[in-house]
Amino acid sequence: MIRGNAQLFPSCSSDDGLGNVIGRIGNGKKILAIDGHMDTVDFGNMANWDFDPLSGEIKDGFVHGRGTVDQEGGPAAFVTSGRIMKELGFDKDWTIYFTGTVMEEDCDGLCWKYIYEEEGIKPDLAISTEPTNLNIYRGHRGRMEIAVSFKGLSSHGSAPERGKNAIYMASRAALEIEKLNENLAEDDFLGKGSITISEFKSDSPSLCAVSDFARLHLDRRLTWGETKESAVAEIEAIVKDMDAVVEVLHYEETAYTGLKYGMEKYYPTWKIEENHEVVQRGIQAFEQLFQKKPKVDKWTFSTNGVTINGYYKVPMIGFGPGNEVLAHAPNEKVPIDDLVKASAFYAMFAFNL
Repeated sequence: MIRGNAQLFPSCSSDDGLGNVIGRIGNGKKILAIDGHMDTVDFGNMANWDFDPLSGEIKDGFVHGRGTVDQEGGPAAFVTSGRIMKELGFDKDWTIYFTGTVMEEDCDGLCWKYIYEEEGIKPDLAISTEPTNLNIYRGHRGRMEIAVSFKGLSSHGSAPERGKNAIYMASRAALEIEKLNENLAEDDFLGKGSITISEFKSDSPSLCAVSDFARLHLDRRLTWGETKESAVAEIEAIVKDMDAVVEVLHYEETAYTGLKYGMEKYYPTWKIEENHEVVQRGIQAFEQLFQKKPKVDKWTFSTNGVTINGYYKVPMIGFGPGNEVLAHAPNEKVPIDDLVKASAFYAMFAFNL
């Protein structure tokens, strides 16, 4: 969309090394980034859909199909907002970057690690166009992926007392992790931290042998005040008397450009106080456009905010078309009216700078 609208973005870059597509309006001293990712998840079981998930059908006031909410609607809206800004003669002392980002579904925030560290684009303010149902969002829980590997000792299955069963070790740890989940910290705005085991693997020399290896994959959601270090320490305390290793996993994959790039699978919690300038600017733009007060809330899922604010501390808000409950779900569709209103919001926010 950005490349196809070069007349709107005369300073549009070619794809960067990772494949992000970045458009620009203005050449001011400060930077506002308006971000939306271009990748989507698969549609899953076609039988769960009432319409073709790849149709893109426009019907009854909606655009239908996989990715319409998460997250093609946001970039479509910000491209339109770029047209609004250009036609109305945007002349603020700001540079507006429109970032169509990649690989978010695999590793949220990786795209912005590249933009910030490799491209050197360091915004003063940012807007995520992830779906918010046209509410203003100011944060969400962080997350991390942890692996716990257990080393056992194999023996013949007829004499298990000679061995040390890694599955039993991992199972005892799993029950303690279940208890840990009930006692994690809670934040008044973001809610409670959580942990769950999403995968349990084991191995043994044969099915007639004691297991000598087991591995738990943990999905840890972090609330305000919880850190990578504190989350790892909790698991280490559980397995301290076991032959186990706790590690935060690393993501590294090859982008469609051929570049291999990665980061640690630690995605920090972030939230912006409601009285912060960026939130208040969002509220102002909303009230000017729609003559009512917005709902100020948070996402339940994770976004590129984990790097934009979580790592790099760029003040940001979320405002996007569509309802997040339809993200990754069958029958995904976005209201056309949401797309129109989101476009107006991004333009109004920029003109108020």
